[in-house]
Order: sequence, then structure tokens, then C-alpha cells
Amino acid sequence: MTRAPLQRDAGAPEPGLVWDRVPKEKPRRERPTRDAVVAAAVALADAEGLEAVSIRRVAAALGTRPMGLYAFFDRKDDLIDLMADAVLAATVLPALPGGWREGLSALARATRDVSMAHPWLAAAAGTRVQLGPNAMRHFEQSLQAVSGLAASPETKLAVLRAVDTYALGHVQVSLAQHETLRREGLAPGQWRASAGAYLARLAASGDYPCLAAIGTEAVLQDHDDGAAFETGLNWLLNGIAAETGPVTR
Repeated sequence: MTRAPLQRDAGAPEPGLVWDRVPKEKPRRERPTRDAVVAAAVALADAEGLEAVSIRRVAAALGTRPMGLYAFFDRKDDLIDLMADAVLAATVLPALPGGWREGLSALARATRDVSMAHPWLAAAAGTRVQLGPNAMRHFEQSLQAVSGLAASPETKLAVLRAVDTYALGHVQVSLAQHETLRREGLAPGQWRASAGAYLARLAASGDYPCLAAIGTEAVLQDHDDGAAFETGLNWLLNGIAAETGPVTR
């Protein structure tokens, strides 16, 4: 009687001697690029905050092993430096507007927009000096913007620090307001009602006469952050213009 051929299980080795079989090569897992690693870390920080970024979580997002990422950096701080410089690319303008006021205004708006889009950036920038390629391109454009001012190099650098400090400070206040609403789990209207009742009690106590005089409604008035930013920036630039003298070009 002829026996039926044995049915091979899926994944079973090929029949025949091992010496005759061609070794099977496992497909190699494609290694992520440094740009892909940084982009994954930025996306994680944007969604959950800088504290959520870890080598393990970034590797999981890329479907790779954590140890493989250390080919691009030695520690998490290095990754944060790369993340910050990556998003700072958006602060580099395609072309700088003519005139020092216009140039500084455009750069300040770009700094604000990027910092608001990536809320973790302000905290990261506050703990490290930004010397990456994109940060230096932004700095070069900033120097170009003030090159026409009739002022010493020290004064020009002080002008840049003042504008950057103003832009980042405005961002910090805006982000603090957003974070308060998130942490308290309140809608803007709910927070306004709660804060308004609290401030009204303070004003009625007699201990805060200036607050009472200006009125809690004025304190809690809804402001457009963009309009408030432009107003303050204009005041700052007016002061710079008064202090630095005429423009050389």
C-alpha cells in the first residue's frame, strides 16, 4: 500500500539534508534616521509634554529598540537639544523684511508662534543655551535686522535680548493661562466665573483698593493674545527707537 505524503506544517523546515538547504536570511529591520527620531520625540512632547519624552517611548513610537537610538545621541538631554533646534527652524524667515522694526517684529512673531505651537519649547529653552544650526540661523537674521541701528554691538545685542525676552515672556503667560484651565478641568467661562467671584471678594475686603478701583471685570476682560502681543511689542520698539538714535540705512 502506498502511503500518502506527509503534510508539512507551516513554518516547518524544508525536506532534505541540512547541508543542502540554503540559509534563510531574516529581513533586516530598517533603522530610523536621526530626523525620524527627533520628529517622533517632538510629536510626543507636543501631545503629552516634555516629561513624557523618554528613549523607550520614542523607540516604541518608531517600532525599534531603545538601544538603537543611542547611535544618534548619548543622553536624553542631547535629544532635547535636537528637538528644540528642529522646531526652531520655523523661526527662520524665508526673507527678512526691510527696516529694523519690521525685521524684529517678524522675528518676534515667529518666535511666539513656534513657542505656542510647541508649549514645551519655552521650558526647554530656559534651561539650555541654544547653539544649534537653526538657532544660529535665527540669530544671524536677528543680527541682520539690527545691523542698521546706529548703536554699539553691545547695544544691538541688548536689543535682541529685550525682544526675545518679551516674546518668550508673553508666551509663558499665555501658556500658564491655558495650563490653569487644563489642570482645573474648567472651560474658559467656568474659570472666568470662579476667578471673578474670588477677585470680587478681595476687592470688597478693602485690602486691595487699587484692584477695587480698576474693577475685576477689567482684570478678567477677554483679550486677544495676538493683539496684546502686538501692542506690547510696539511699546518696546518705540523705547528702543528712542534710545538708539537714527538708523544708518
